[in-house]
Amino acid sequence: MLLWFIFLIILGLFIQNLVKRRIAPSTNTPAWIFWWILMTPALFLTAWMFLVGPNNPPPRNIVFMLFLLSLVSSLWLMSSSGNSNSLPKVQQLKSSEREIKPIEAGEEARLRNCFPWTIFYLQNLDYKPQAILCRGRLRTNSDEAYKTIKSNIERAFGERFLVLFQDSLKGPFFALIPNPAQLKMENEEPLNRPFFALFLLMMTLFTTTVIGIRLVGVSAIDLKHNLALFKLGLPYSLGLIAILGAHELGHYFTAVRYKIKTTLPYFIPLPFFLGTFGAFIQMRSSVPNRRALFDVAIAGPIAGFVITLPILILGLTLSTTVSESASSNLLDFQSLDPRFSFLLSLLSKLAMGSVLIAGKSIVMHPLAIAGYIGLIITALNLLPVGQLDGGHIVHAMFGQRIAITIGQITRILVFLLALSRSDLLLWAILLFFFPLADQPALNDVSELDNGRDILGFAALVLLVMILLPLPPTVAHWLNI
Repeated sequence: MLLWFIFLIILGLFIQNLVKRRIAPSTNTPAWIFWWILMTPALFLTAWMFLVGPNNPPPRNIVFMLFLLSLVSSLWLMSSSGNSNSLPKVQQLKSSEREIKPIEAGEEARLRNCFPWTIFYLQNLDYKPQAILCRGRLRTNSDEAYKTIKSNIERAFGERFLVLFQDSLKGPFFALIPNPAQLKMENEEPLNRPFFALFLLMMTLFTTTVIGIRLVGVSAIDLKHNLALFKLGLPYSLGLIAILGAHELGHYFTAVRYKIKTTLPYFIPLPFFLGTFGAFIQMRSSVPNRRALFDVAIAGPIAGFVITLPILILGLTLSTTVSESASSNLLDFQSLDPRFSFLLSLLSKLAMGSVLIAGKSIVMHPLAIAGYIGLIITALNLLPVGQLDGGHIVHAMFGQRIAITIGQITRILVFLLALSRSDLLLWAILLFFFPLADQPALNDVSELDNGRDILGFAALVLLVMILLPLPPTVAHWLNI
């Protein structure tokens, strides 16, 4: 119970910080409401353990519904009362900071002179509460236009404005917004907090190791009498942390390469379920262009997948098989049917050979469980919806408008897939609460090169290989 209360305090402080930094600035709903909603499942579990006892866990259906209602309620409140996402995050400022000082006649003339007619034929200036929209006709390639006009505006106005290049149904346009660096946003916390990141990492290592011990069947009583058994949970915890860490470090180092301000990776410890809620980074400045958006987005899944493959294959070689069970599901590690995933089936057959045959399921070694979770995380992140990695990728490849259409189609397809795989139903439902619009880059018009397009399609093929089941013909050919 003491460990749980320590975790509850840490979780409460973490959610408070998350709400304060990430949610409160973009919604009119009071921050304390979000805190209570997100803390409800943990508070319910605390009350249950206090009243009933830690040895009598609550029904899983109730816990599941609380988590679902908590996530859905938070997403609904954010989508219904949040600010517009049509501009990058750096623009989500206080209302008193969003007003642009009137541009005098001389300044407007200077602004118009920043748009050479051979580059971008300026037709009109549209003054908005958050930006000055400069509409006209593009007369050269988008890269040259953005570099030239951005340079001209910086020469004329210094660092007064942040220059955006966006697309619309009427064609590309430039937008000038107040530069957050000039506005000196209040209460800005330090970008990197290494001791906090290290503390969360160590807590996550502990919670995942505890879960790893449970996966190998070690009871709390056994552990109390023999602390050396604690090391049995390390294959799972180290494998999972390596995968999650590689994923986030892939994002982090790519963002740093593009000089995007970003935090260190923060892990989220959890004393039940998988032992962690994953890890994340926060980017606190705008993405310069669609190439940078693509590179930052795809670096995470690639790095995570590269680490996942050897961990999963090695773990599968250490696993055994049992007779197939009709009740097995995606998280039944004692009788996992790999046939629900084309790629997992191929990797399982490669690693286990003749041990895995038709009518058999896998009793997964803890290391294999870590690799398997890494595979699922890769697939979920690659879904081309909104601000998931896959959403960033299709946005960079096709532009914002087409990405929104792809995201809506993905929602429907995943829901249809969930009708035959009930394990996916929760995720399919949650996708409908994810906003489809992604944060645009500063230069959101310039397209990708062929190499990035090919890599993006390869990532989508990987997603399909993970999510689609093994065809019966291939299963018969592989004898699984």
